[in-house]
Amino acid sequence: MDQNLLNIGFGNTVAAERVIAIVSPNSAPMKRLKDEAKDEKRLIDATHGRRTRSIIVMDSNHIVLSAIQAETISQRYTTLKGST
Repeated sequence: MDQNLLNIGFGNTVAAERVIAIVSPNSAPMKRLKDEAKDEKRLIDATHGRRTRSIIVMDSNHIVLSAIQAETISQRYTTLKGST
């Protein structure tokens, strides 16, 4: 099984084909999404104690927090998808 891994910063990766959305955490709906995921134990914090700069929504209903800008992760995702 060949998986493409998306680098989300600080040595963390996620399976690229399981990513649904990469969004900025600044809006009220995204903050609510993050809080609900935390309450339901679906939140994965990959920021290593740094400020959350992007939220990655996975097809498994998990929410992944990253300290890398959403634009940077989106660019990495596009590059990775273009190479397959």
